[in-house]
Amino acid sequence: MNNFEYCCPTHVVFGKGSISKLRELIPQDKKVLMIYGGGSIKKNGVYEQVKSALDGYNLLEFGGIEPNPKYETCMKAVEIVKNEGVDFLLSVGGGSTLDGTKFISLASCYDGDDAYDAIMIREEHPDRVIPIGDVITLPATGSEMNDGAVISRLATDEKLPFHDSRVYPKFSIIDPEVTFSLPVKQTVNGIVDTFVHTMEQYCTYDVNSPLQDDWALGILRTLIKEAPKVLANPCDYDARANIFWCATCGLNYWISLGVVQDWATHMIGHELTAFYGIDHGQSLAIVEPRLLKNQKVAKAQKLAKLAREVFGVNESVDLKAADIAIDKIEEFFNSIGMKTKLSDYGIDAAEAAQKVRDRFRVRGTKIGEKCQIDADVTYDILINC
Repeated sequence: MNNFEYCCPTHVVFGKGSISKLRELIPQDKKVLMIYGGGSIKKNGVYEQVKSALDGYNLLEFGGIEPNPKYETCMKAVEIVKNEGVDFLLSVGGGSTLDGTKFISLASCYDGDDAYDAIMIREEHPDRVIPIGDVITLPATGSEMNDGAVISRLATDEKLPFHDSRVYPKFSIIDPEVTFSLPVKQTVNGIVDTFVHTMEQYCTYDVNSPLQDDWALGILRTLIKEAPKVLANPCDYDARANIFWCATCGLNYWISLGVVQDWATHMIGHELTAFYGIDHGQSLAIVEPRLLKNQKVAKAQKLAKLAREVFGVNESVDLKAADIAIDKIEEFFNSIGMKTKLSDYGIDAAEAAQKVRDRFRVRGTKIGEKCQIDADVTYDILINC
């Protein structure tokens, strides 16, 4: 196992009725900006629960954060924070809303002209941030218990990640009941996102980390077991709770401690979203099976273990077991209604492969656990998607 350091300061409040605890978590002297997305929280009752819990607070609102949060939208919220003297940010919504809130937290304390260039590209972060809390309503990104975010910029068709330990949420409220009304598409996207998050941390090469492996495989097994239950009965509280906790643990860094990570599927998927506007989960489902096929030899040991311990495959030859595992993953995605080909979304594979290769060549991109996936390998992956 490799060396690691870990500290997660997020106070997690999980379970039914937990939104009412907001009053215990935000000091009443704070000027709060509630940030949300397209308005679904006003349809599912979450908005009213938050407003009721924070009755009497100095509470401002900003809505309109996109499913792939845009820099341009976030900067409108930054203006409010600066002009109104906001000193606490409350994200109410899914992981994209929280990602946007994390960027707003940093950008509100930046005094230069181009916060995107500074924070996302040059990684020149300000020396302070605005504290964050959240009511998370969609199991997917794990943003509720980590220090990362992904932000898009319309002007340049870019989608890039950042990390800063100071934007860990001070608290995260997770009430699985608020997910009962999620559209099937969002539920499926979240399941795929969680599955691939887990794979990015597990499916590399062995560094003798059996506990982390078992945690990761446990998340995958749980997703496969619980996903059909949620789709069959959206109001199954226990299944919803298990899916949500999988999403949180899929990217709260527990399964990444001391191991080698990949993240190539995400980096390629981000480009598909930036160029074509497809959902994040959709991009991952397209790229993951083809990337695994391309990298099968290097990942054979971990894929074989997954085949045997998650899918119950009885095959002693690692490469053969790896092939079966990849096919089983794609079958699982398809079984929950997720399409896995570029053509399913009207995207030409040759065009997409060329676009991403050109961008990666300009950047000198090398991704994967051994930086083995460059622009040309990426082209080979996408041409087969």
